[in-house]
Amino acid sequence: MSSYNEVLAVILGGGRGARLYPLTQMRSKPAVPIAGKYRLIDIPISNCINSEIFRIAILTQFNSVSLHRHITRTYNFDSFHQGWVQIWAAEQTMESADWYQGTADAVRKQMLEIQATGATYVLILAGDHLYRMDYKAMAEYHWANKADITVAVQPVSKEEVSRFGVLKRESDGKITDFTEKPKDPEVQKMFVSRDDPERPYLGSMGIYMFNTKVLVDLINSFPDHDDFGGDIIPAAIKTHEVFGFDFDGYWQDIGTIRSFYETNLMLTRSDSSFDFYDAKLPIYTDTRYLPASIVEDSQLKDVLVAEGSRVLKSRIEHSIIGIRSKIAAGCVIKDCILMGSDYFERDWGEIPIGIGPNCHIEGAILDKNVRIGENVTIRPFPRDADIDNEKWYVRDGIVIIPKDVEIPPNTVIAP
Repeated sequence: MSSYNEVLAVILGGGRGARLYPLTQMRSKPAVPIAGKYRLIDIPISNCINSEIFRIAILTQFNSVSLHRHITRTYNFDSFHQGWVQIWAAEQTMESADWYQGTADAVRKQMLEIQATGATYVLILAGDHLYRMDYKAMAEYHWANKADITVAVQPVSKEEVSRFGVLKRESDGKITDFTEKPKDPEVQKMFVSRDDPERPYLGSMGIYMFNTKVLVDLINSFPDHDDFGGDIIPAAIKTHEVFGFDFDGYWQDIGTIRSFYETNLMLTRSDSSFDFYDAKLPIYTDTRYLPASIVEDSQLKDVLVAEGSRVLKSRIEHSIIGIRSKIAAGCVIKDCILMGSDYFERDWGEIPIGIGPNCHIEGAILDKNVRIGENVTIRPFPRDADIDNEKWYVRDGIVIIPKDVEIPPNTVIAP
């Protein structure tokens, strides 16, 4: 019987992250904060640890300093543990001077490192999804079916089928065909794999388990194939045993500003589809040793408040208050994500880090270390609005104040 110790997890750190800009202006996608105190990379790493997969490599290349800092601070096994979390950054070699050209190309350029681990199986994961998954169950499914490749699949509705890579799976679990984001209704009919009329399709989650020998063979056989979902998996279906592993829990690709915004605010509700409060399967992050938050004479409804924050005489609704946030008296905050601050400020100039007195802020994302002067008004724009300003942006109607930006007193950002 195979062992989980034979599995190497490879987490793809993502490219430029243009659809999450300006949150990716100074960081990579997996380093983007979520739920007030975590980062997106914490999700797949925590899933690996909870699944007893303790050898984890993270492939990075773009704006990766903050991601590297977070990983090295957070994920350190003791000297009596055989596990490790390593960063494999893109590098120039004698064979290639190029950046990673896609998911498969990133793995191709690190193939020597993968083989050097001696792992029998490689689990490929994305660094920008929100979900909780037991990879042990997927590994056991892979072994039971004597699969060459196993793809994690999720039921997909008719309305969403054009957004996914869709798989045709037979009754024995074997995948026989694949199409990327089908829009033709006739093509869609050919990929029905479930009896459920509401969710008749199976979409790829971008999670793959390979036998290492098979991965090496495919990577070497198709040197011009740079992506797993669009290139490697469709080619492998024709020549290898490829199976689909069912996952029907919560899963969200945090790929756009709108999905990031709505997913974060979903976490503020008591009936949230995803729960960070699982005692058996926790989501790990940096241990910061911050003091408890202070909330003075304020009204809070559906709010996540991270540690080290101070809220004074304000009204906050349906929002996330990130670590070390400072909110002065008289503020109204609704439908907002405040990422907080990287540090406690001791000496400041005219406008300190945080939100000044008597501000009204709705429908906005405030990145780390922003300085908002007093009497500032921010309101959401129409859903289709995209605006680039010197100090702020609008994406899909959501106002974004980038990291370290200062907004002067009495500023109005509104349609």
